[in-house]
Amino acid sequence: MQQLSGRVAVVTGAASGIGLALARRFGEEGMKVVLSDVEEGALADAVKTLETEGHRVVGIACDVRSQQSVDDLRDAALRQFGAVHVVCNNAGVARAPGGGYMWEYDLNDWNWILSVNVMGVVHGLRSFVPVLLEQGEEGHIVNTSSGNGGLSPLRGLPIYAASKSAVTQISECLWGQLQALTDAVGVSVLYPGPKALDTGLWTAERNRPQELAWSKPREAQTVAGLREYMANAGVDLELTPLGEIADFVARGIREQRFWLIPDAENIDQTIRTRAESMIAREAPEYMIQARELVVGGMGGGETQE
Repeated sequence: MQQLSGRVAVVTGAASGIGLALARRFGEEGMKVVLSDVEEGALADAVKTLETEGHRVVGIACDVRSQQSVDDLRDAALRQFGAVHVVCNNAGVARAPGGGYMWEYDLNDWNWILSVNVMGVVHGLRSFVPVLLEQGEEGHIVNTSSGNGGLSPLRGLPIYAASKSAVTQISECLWGQLQALTDAVGVSVLYPGPKALDTGLWTAERNRPQELAWSKPREAQTVAGLREYMANAGVDLELTPLGEIADFVARGIREQRFWLIPDAENIDQTIRTRAESMIAREAPEYMIQARELVVGGMGGGETQE
């Protein structure tokens, strides 16, 4: 999909973080962009900012946990711009680290994260893939996964890791199924990084629905807190600029790349270590050796929507 100018992109989780960076990058490419987010105030601010920068954008509130809400997003995008060419299923949330072992977690933790991170992608595919196929034009889907789960899990964030592993597998199967039908609609799975990300994912609890609230509230981790933690460990926290991730995605769409994995030796080593453990049929000893630091982002870098 070489030509982006004049095309239409839909981005979930677009009020801040990676989603907003993607929307801005697409606007710079001359695309018309539909920003979607569950946080309506932040969404309005994001739309106003991009309009001020000269981009043609519209904001549509959407809760990706709901198929109907995503269907409404699709219908609004088509009413506004007449077509959709790029869909970024980017919305995601994460539970604050800590608070015991996974078998002690609230069921609400599992239900909330999986309903956004996994079913949000499923709902996006159900709503938009038929449109991309029926249009008979070039199209592309980008699903935001994470190194945590998509490549190898962090033991301290098992629900998030499970959700992002699912996004990776869904994306692989989607690519295979679309290849059997057409070469006009591409698929990419995004692993933001390679360094830590300063996004709304750290404070995603602000958008957690009351019916899925914690029974034992925990203090949300922040980038500032992580920076202090790592400084005490003698490590300087480095961040990946979100604009670089958006540039990476735009190039990946043009190049029809499936794996949008940053070029970094530590990432390659993570992949090798896990793969070698599986080939050798050995226990995942790397799970014990790994430092419990959320580096490279909890991976998603998304806001709740």
